[in-house]
Amino acid sequence: MSDPITIRPVRGDDFAAWKPLWDGYNAFYGRSGETALPEEITRTTWARFLDAGEPVHALVAADAAGGLLGLAHYLFHRSTIQPGPSCYLQDLFTVEAARGRGVGRALIEAVYARAGEAGSKRVYWQTHETNAAAMRLYDTLAEKSGFLVYRKSL
Repeated sequence: MSDPITIRPVRGDDFAAWKPLWDGYNAFYGRSGETALPEEITRTTWARFLDAGEPVHALVAADAAGGLLGLAHYLFHRSTIQPGPSCYLQDLFTVEAARGRGVGRALIEAVYARAGEAGSKRVYWQTHETNAAAMRLYDTLAEKSGFLVYRKSL
């Protein structure tokens, strides 16, 4: 990474800079235009990040000028296979100009650090099988579980 970045929790005044990252993340996964998430979901998600009682958290990567380059959203939950919390890295996104510069790696490592501080023994995430660029990074930071995800919308 040539330019310094800072990984930090989102702040209340970050919404205007965070929202384009969130929109980019959702567009990447096909949630835009007619299939965009309702604004209520975005507002609820944002409010959760700022509520100390919520288990949902957000980190951002900022460049030296304070511009946001990426985001990581993660949450803690109980598990039936360990007494401490598990950490699920739900969303990870960097702006295209920041890709390949270590921003994604720095965000994941920051989630690892926060998970460790919370007593979690595991961080896990999923990605789409076509996201080859991201998987090249993930393969250097974690092991594939071998599990497939099944879901049913209700």
